[in-house]
Order: sequence, then C-alpha cells, then structure tokens
Amino acid sequence: MSEDESTDWVGEIKRIALVMGTFVALIWGIEIVDQLLFGGGLDRFGILPRRVDGLSGILVAPLLHGGWSHLTANTSSLLLFGGIVLVRSRGEFALVTAMGWLLGGLGVWLFGSLFTLRNAVHIGASGVIFAYFGYLLTIGLFERRFLSVLLSVAIAVTYGGVLFGVLPGQEGISWEAHLFGFLAGVAAARLVARRKKKREAEAKADPLGPLRTSDRRP
Repeated sequence: MSEDESTDWVGEIKRIALVMGTFVALIWGIEIVDQLLFGGGLDRFGILPRRVDGLSGILVAPLLHGGWSHLTANTSSLLLFGGIVLVRSRGEFALVTAMGWLLGGLGVWLFGSLFTLRNAVHIGASGVIFAYFGYLLTIGLFERRFLSVLLSVAIAVTYGGVLFGVLPGQEGISWEAHLFGFLAGVAAARLVARRKKKREAEAKADPLGPLRTSDRRP
C-alpha cells in the first residue's frame, strides 16, 4: 500500500468515526439530559400511533430511549450495522438512515399498537438500526455483485437471529419499529441497486458521455 493510499484510509476511518461518534454522542447526551433534568419525561414526545399530536414523534423518537439498558443495547447495534453501511458509502448511509428514520417512523405511526389494548409511545433508535440491518441483509440480493452478496451472506450467517426482532414478542419492545425499519432498509437496498444499474446502463449506452462532460468549457 502506497503512502497516499494509507493516508486515504486513515482519513476515511476518521470520517467514519466522526459520523458514528456524533450520532452516539447525540443520543447519549439527550438521554443524560432526560434522566437528570426531566426524569425520563422526554419519552412522551415519541411516536403516538394514529394521533395527530404523535406525528412529530417520527422526527425525535430515534433520539429518545427508555433508560440506560435500552440505550446501551441500541448503541452497540448502531455502531455495528451503521458503521458497516457507512464503510460502503456515505451516500448510502445517509439514504438508509433517512428512510429508516422517516418511513420506518411513519409505518409505526400508521400501524403501531394495533394488537395491544393500550396506545403505547414508541421510542428508540432500533427502527434505524433495523433499517441498516435490512439493507445489509438484502443489498447482495438486489445488486448481485460478488462483494455485496458476500456481505449479505456474512450478515445472514452471523446476525440472522436479529430478524426475529420483527415479530411480536417481549412486552415493552416496539417490534413494529423493528419491522418497518427493516422494510425501509430493504426498500433502500432496492433503490440503491436500481440507481447503480441505471448508471451502468447509461454508461454502456454512451461510453463517451463522461469524457464529453469533462471536455466541456464554460
């Protein structure tokens, strides 16, 4: 590896650490403030399904957690799956995060708590985490490239049990957030693959296109 390549890798690792570190610092900072100043009272601003006043919770729910154990569990998964997506591409990371956050949250708002007697408040970053997981698990299926397939197989073999989190189970766990976050991640994987195939098709149809673009003068 040349010195320039080594410098590029170091810079990329620093950028990945900055993005994930900022995300984690944000959710930990909010939880510290919530526990120390509000006694967990900020949790009420999470997603309230099918209520107009609960729509705003879509924007803040991934930043709120129900205590230290909830936050700690989500932190490790966030760093693992989010970090892997970020290694692939910062653009893909932004897309999967946005779709998991917004589309996953909208799914929870529309269908959350349908099978329970109480209208629970849904909080936590697990929806975004499952979006990362769903993306990594299916990107190989949609892209059908060797490295992508290898990544998806590795995720399935190593963390396939995570998929059971989309099913109703433990009391107090928002499986709906897991389910709709996962589906948002799958949708993101399909979108990324289709965009790449479209660009490849355009490049094959007009192989001199990039060259002509670079030769343009103002």
